[in-house]
Amino acid sequence: MAKDKSKRGRRRRPSVELTRLPGLPSEVLLLLDVDVAHLDECCDVILESLAEKKQAGDEAHAKEIARVLRVHGDLGPDVLENSVAIIHEQLHTAGPDVLALVRFAKPSADLIDPDGDPTHFLWVLLSSRATHPHIDTAAEFADLMGDDTFAAAAIEASTADDLRAAYADALDKRLHFKLAIPPELQRTGKLAGGVVADIKRRYPSYKSDIADGLNSKAVGSTLFLFFACIAPAIAFGGLLSVLTEGQIGAVEMIVATAIAGIAYALFSAQPLTILGSTGPVIIFMGILYSLCKRYGLPFMETLCCVGLWTALFLVILAVTDACSFIRYFTRFTDETFAALISLIFIYEAVKDVAMNFANPKVSHDTALLSLVNAGGTFMIAMALSRLRQSRYLLRPVREFLADFGPTIAIVCMSAVAVALHEVDLETLKVPTSLATSSGRPWLVNPLGLPGWVIAASAVPALLVSLLLYLDQNITVRLVNSKHHSLRKGVGYNLDMLVVGVLVAVCSLLGLPWMVAATVRSLNHVRSLATIESHDGQERIVSVKEQRVTGLAVHGLVAVSLAFLSLLKLVPLCVLFGLFLFMGVGSMGGNQLFERLRLWIMDPSLYPPTYYLRAVPRGQVHKFTLIQLVCLVLLWVVKASALGIVFPLFIGLLVPLRMMLERWFKPEHLALLDAEETPEDEEDRAPLL
Repeated sequence: MAKDKSKRGRRRRPSVELTRLPGLPSEVLLLLDVDVAHLDECCDVILESLAEKKQAGDEAHAKEIARVLRVHGDLGPDVLENSVAIIHEQLHTAGPDVLALVRFAKPSADLIDPDGDPTHFLWVLLSSRATHPHIDTAAEFADLMGDDTFAAAAIEASTADDLRAAYADALDKRLHFKLAIPPELQRTGKLAGGVVADIKRRYPSYKSDIADGLNSKAVGSTLFLFFACIAPAIAFGGLLSVLTEGQIGAVEMIVATAIAGIAYALFSAQPLTILGSTGPVIIFMGILYSLCKRYGLPFMETLCCVGLWTALFLVILAVTDACSFIRYFTRFTDETFAALISLIFIYEAVKDVAMNFANPKVSHDTALLSLVNAGGTFMIAMALSRLRQSRYLLRPVREFLADFGPTIAIVCMSAVAVALHEVDLETLKVPTSLATSSGRPWLVNPLGLPGWVIAASAVPALLVSLLLYLDQNITVRLVNSKHHSLRKGVGYNLDMLVVGVLVAVCSLLGLPWMVAATVRSLNHVRSLATIESHDGQERIVSVKEQRVTGLAVHGLVAVSLAFLSLLKLVPLCVLFGLFLFMGVGSMGGNQLFERLRLWIMDPSLYPPTYYLRAVPRGQVHKFTLIQLVCLVLLWVVKASALGIVFPLFIGLLVPLRMMLERWFKPEHLALLDAEETPEDEEDRAPLL
């Protein structure tokens, strides 16, 4: 709203210069130390300066510029962030573009950014085109103002040259920010140096890890994660039983989940990570069984031998700081891998429900009730998780319902199944006693194998090691994302060491190998998060970093072995709905899915994300297309006869990412594949 002009003081004439800022191909009208009280006064100064420098074009164009500036003088700027205001408008007359940068002599209290800070700079970008050709420079400048060093230099610059130098220096650091390696990914050059550094960094918070886990949010997370862990344990156990013809089944999978989960929660550097068996690991074990059967080798002993080699390789990787190489896995690889895992969960859930309609042995009543139960579980869990954004109910009630949403959904839809018991629904297939699936002893002795088998087992172990290395570190990177606002520190090498030891234990007991499970881990973090919502956008303010939920979840998994009969009351279709909820929920923080939505969105309604403001749309879409092609190829390889070499294709994402530097400008690639999301983009709109 326009201010009363009678209250304005005298304006000091600014110093007016035409200068060329780094990366800007045309001249910028730079107005330093404009002494005005309100935005409409500043617009008047810009009009006078444009007329003085003869940059306003003909009379009609000059009137159009004046009209647009006066409208914004009343209504305010289009963007206001990091003490920078931006006016970006299309002109309806032909003429020269307007590109001006104003620095106020005093911070403008008339313009307050979302963080409550007064405005120091104003960018004005007017063009007859829909998008000003240099909007990326204004967006980059505003983003850089979020850095205290550049902000101080820009505000204190006494001349245009000083401001140009400060901008150039900050932009150079931005474009080469990946050279800064975080402490946890730096090589120490000492044997086990990284592990020791991880212990020193993380273990001082061990006491608070227990205290911070004693709250209602942790209880809700525990109940949710219990079902989220027991369901895939039983499902993967059943699949493994089929692939190995009963050599390993659900009992072994539950025992391995309990042992590995408890140990990891106790000793790891990042206890928010949830261990479990994953689809690629299960497929690999099935392929290994087929090979053993073909060559007449004892499966359990060979599996144990491969596992021990794998454990050795993982320990070597941990003590030689090899986890530092994960720094080459950028957002490009992380998002592609996480998208694959999310889609696997969604695909399996939809496929299992749809199969009831295609199976002639299943009645229509059963198929329909299965669909209702799965859909109901998903919808209830999703609706309650969104309730924290609602205006209804008291905040503690909303938080409680959101935290316990998945548990409430499972209980409600299981109750529906019990109430409609006339319709047969398949329930969890759980064993009736704590014994191995084949009746073998729990301890496996690999020493009876021929020497050549023991030596040859190192070859498949190399592939397993690569798979577990990638699974573990990529998942931990996603958990440690800046978007999650974690504070207590991380330790990749220590986590890898713990996983290596657990692989050895599982191998000697004839159990499936456990590694960080992406979807379960991300849902664990989100269930412990405090989330703020503003204008439909969510931002994770903090996360309860602790070890209690990991211990409790896997403790309940262990206790479930004594109450297996109760788990039979839960229909499989309810767990399919839970899988769907987990898959969709883990998509929310994945920028790949956000960019895919742009393909079907009106360009004029694109969100004002940092990369869309600074990178040409064509480059954004090309980057997204490359990621999508990689995602499709990973899916095809996973489902093909080449599934055993699936880890190699994940690793190939790294050199592919390096090759992108030939096809994209460095500044564009740096923003599209930023290691950390700029602060102004941490608020994300939910995908659903």
